[in-house]
Amino acid sequence: MTLERRDGRLYYYRSVRDGERVRKVYVGSGEFARICSETDILRRTGRRAQRERERAELETLKGLVAPVEEVSDAAKVLVIAHLVARGHRKHKGEWRRARSA
Repeated sequence: MTLERRDGRLYYYRSVRDGERVRKVYVGSGEFARICSETDILRRTGRRAQRERERAELETLKGLVAPVEEVSDAAKVLVIAHLVARGHRKHKGEWRRARSA
């Protein structure tokens, strides 16, 4: 986004991606250009703050999930050990009782 001054007047352009190219689109001039520029700055700042809040929340959730995943992994190991001890085997991803001889 660009707020340009030409011959003493303000002009505001937005950068728009069109496929691989980036082009400038005229928005307005004068006081309207200044207002649009400030509005876009506020909108970008709000989005950046929202992303930071979401990133912080995600880090908090990752910290809470880590102990649960450790317990889950330990439980899986115990279940597999129990099944093997009882004579089960894995066949195509499914646990089955072994045939008796």
